[in-house]
Amino acid sequence: MTPVTDLPLNGHAYRDFNAPLSDTKAYDLITTLQPLAGATVVDYGCGWAELLLRAVEQEPTARGVGVDSDDYAIIRGRRNVEARGLASYVRLDLADVTTWEAEPADVVISIGASHAWGRTKDTLEAMRTRLRPGGTLLLGDGFWERPPSPKSVEIFGEAGFGTLPELVDLAMTCGYRLLSLTTATQDEWDSFESRGYAARERWLLEHPDDPRADEVRATVDDRREGWLKGYRGELGFAYLTLAHI
Repeated sequence: MTPVTDLPLNGHAYRDFNAPLSDTKAYDLITTLQPLAGATVVDYGCGWAELLLRAVEQEPTARGVGVDSDDYAIIRGRRNVEARGLASYVRLDLADVTTWEAEPADVVISIGASHAWGRTKDTLEAMRTRLRPGGTLLLGDGFWERPPSPKSVEIFGEAGFGTLPELVDLAMTCGYRLLSLTTATQDEWDSFESRGYAARERWLLEHPDDPRADEVRATVDDRREGWLKGYRGELGFAYLTLAHI
């Protein structure tokens, strides 16, 4: 885990990835993107770009570009790029992913970023224009493991999630073929959620009299209740490796 400063404003401080993803599954996902030799890899909505960095570390002839509008995440990612000696191989841009432009890439990653384009279908269509024919897309997106409770609907609103088969069918109708599919385990979800709360809880323990404490505590309590009394066990997260046809 890589702590960063200003914890009350950043619930991601103790997360390795901004998605329910373990080290083992991250390695497996990178394997599904092979061959990466000489490839250009672009991560849209990269956050601090941990998966992108690991992909380039695994294949030093690849070149990576990450794009995100979260300046806090980009700062963290750029620090990691420098610390791991990857400045010649990876560039992170602070920009709106929907308007950022580049030549079509060999590999494109979009994990948990569909909200930027509106819905999953919009994201799949946008990625096709950003990916060369025959290239590979790694899409990470939500789906309902079972029908959502009223609490889940309250939290996610009209997010447009469907079932897992519906997500795969959608990708196929948008011009892709499925190369690989895996989903987040409950352990991965619980780790993701718990790490998100841990940063703020630790800050609260160390700063009980801070003027922001009540607001931070209320935020943590509200989100934890939504998870435990709402979408835990209902909302799934899938990783689809897709070929652009």
